[in-house]
Amino acid sequence: MLRKVFLGLVAVMLLPGIAAGGTKPFEKVGTYSAQFLKVGVSARAAGMGSAFTAVANDATAIYWNPAGMVETQRTEVTLNTVVWPADIDVYFAGATFNTPYIPGTFGISARAQTMDPQLERTIYMPEGTNRYFDAGDMSFGLSYATWFTDRFSAGVTAHFIHMGLADKSVETMAFDFGLLYRIGIQGMKLGMMIQSLGSEVNFDDRSSKLPTLFKVGLSLDAYRRGAHAVLAAGEFSHPSDNKERMNVGLEYEFNRFFFLRSGYNIDYDSQGLAWGVGFRVDTSQTSDLGFDYAWEDLGYLGQAHRVTLNFSY
Repeated sequence: MLRKVFLGLVAVMLLPGIAAGGTKPFEKVGTYSAQFLKVGVSARAAGMGSAFTAVANDATAIYWNPAGMVETQRTEVTLNTVVWPADIDVYFAGATFNTPYIPGTFGISARAQTMDPQLERTIYMPEGTNRYFDAGDMSFGLSYATWFTDRFSAGVTAHFIHMGLADKSVETMAFDFGLLYRIGIQGMKLGMMIQSLGSEVNFDDRSSKLPTLFKVGLSLDAYRRGAHAVLAAGEFSHPSDNKERMNVGLEYEFNRFFFLRSGYNIDYDSQGLAWGVGFRVDTSQTSDLGFDYAWEDLGYLGQAHRVTLNFSY
């Protein structure tokens, strides 16, 4: 019975990607709204080339694959900052926790994309009107994940999204669905994810779709002996507004204290090489504090920096 349920969920998740692949004759870059939803928020994940769908074992699983939230055994809080090109910043805060009353793991999150006030320009005043306007996006999410068997978990996140530009704004809902299956060989995990699934939004009398993304990934313990371990991960993604691409990454761990990461974004328009570093410190027998940093090459756009703080107790 559980096997049939699993296969059914996999089929449901594959259908949007198959349908999109069969009907989209060319990339639709720049025609979809809410692009901030595609900016990865975790320094650990970005340092591994964003190949994180099948890893997702900390509080940032809320973003990367909610099915992985079940692997956070304690309450975990994550704070993330992304320094993006063009003076754009993305912030993400999330927490995962369990309750004694309802089985499963819950998550809450908030995300915001901000930029400095922009000078208003018109055809007749191209140098500016001395008036400024604001632009920014935000979302608030509620997540839930649970085990179906000792190897298979599933999760979902519901997002309330607000997008604003000057005196115009629009609100909508989006959903993420994730699956994670532990194969049981060499720590291998298979992850699948549908991200930002929702209806069209109407901004200033123009309708546009959300940037729905389908991902499938695989991770494994490539090496583990004594205090040393190497985690390898790769994934394939099919965005609704661009061509298919791949992500690959590695994470070296020493004594669960020091981490080195590197990865590559394959067939992306701008993103390429990425690397990162991280530290974990036990603050007590039941709590720990983590710091992660990642750098990412964005080609002609420059570079992106990410910083993450994690605390579990």
